[in-house]
Amino acid sequence: MKFQLHTQFPTDLEEKWNALLAESIHHVPFLRYEYLRNWWNTRGGGEWDASSRLALVTATEKDQLVGIAPLFHNTCEDNPSLLFLGAVEISDYLDFIVRPADLSPFLEGLLRFLKYDPKIPVWRSLVLHNLLESSPTLAHFNSMSTDGNWRIESAVSDHAPRIALPGDWETYLAGLDKKQRHEIRRKMRRLEEAEKSSRWYFVKDEDNLEEAITDFLELMAYDPQKALFLKPEMKTTMWATIRSAFKNGYLQLAFLEIDGEKAAGYLNFDYLNHLWIYNSGMNPKFLTASPGWVLLGYLLRWANENQRESFDFMRGNEDYKYRFGANDRFVYRLTVQPANS
Repeated sequence: MKFQLHTQFPTDLEEKWNALLAESIHHVPFLRYEYLRNWWNTRGGGEWDASSRLALVTATEKDQLVGIAPLFHNTCEDNPSLLFLGAVEISDYLDFIVRPADLSPFLEGLLRFLKYDPKIPVWRSLVLHNLLESSPTLAHFNSMSTDGNWRIESAVSDHAPRIALPGDWETYLAGLDKKQRHEIRRKMRRLEEAEKSSRWYFVKDEDNLEEAITDFLELMAYDPQKALFLKPEMKTTMWATIRSAFKNGYLQLAFLEIDGEKAAGYLNFDYLNHLWIYNSGMNPKFLTASPGWVLLGYLLRWANENQRESFDFMRGNEDYKYRFGANDRFVYRLTVQPANS
């Protein structure tokens, strides 16, 4: 394998990048070319400062792209580090982009390249955030824990609950706790039978997208913590992410309206026959109608009826996720350091 360092985002790799991702060890929307390019343009919505430098590495064999290490360099607390593009806050799952058969030679060659190539910025730690527990990358590095050339540490950083969907709404409900099943049905029925009119829908018309994004971010901002999160740089990132997901056909932006006013919204990725639940917002004016809960119920019913395989809540162990039937998984932070550093 031939390795090459990119200090500017490679504008000619989009098609090859996404084609390789489709065959990679971990195919998630956060690793798509357009997502990580948007992320880098704002350094994760302002999470990282302008001193960060791109250190993206590609690997080729016989002029064919076989691996991508989407990395950047930052000095974290006086510890010069290489990190995944997308780290840490807004990209739930990250990994290297490489086919399973090429993983071992790719990682072994990558470590040599990062350690010895003079063009690589000086670093002490390779810090890999948001690796899902099933990632072959995690397994590969953990198997190197006795390698005297490298120090390997891994630790759980968050929960990642997910619902495996049976493909039938009633079967899904039957698998829930009896009390929870009753609550879902009761709240959905109560809204449907209320005097106030209600409807829920997906945003499908590009002409309505800009207004819908504005409305969704306003719903998010009703939550004080999310209002602080939505700084100007983060809004720029959110706009770009939503637009590119729409353009590439995997955006699912859903709203629940009550009396013609948006009461709740969900921003999801409908990707690879799975639903990835990314963010949400709710107008507290409609709190008594439980609009967030009801819209989540509608989305789960839709996902079952449309044969989606899973409903991935991604990072965070909020109680409601488990009440809707999610089972726990975990994401890890992996740290790799040269033994002599």
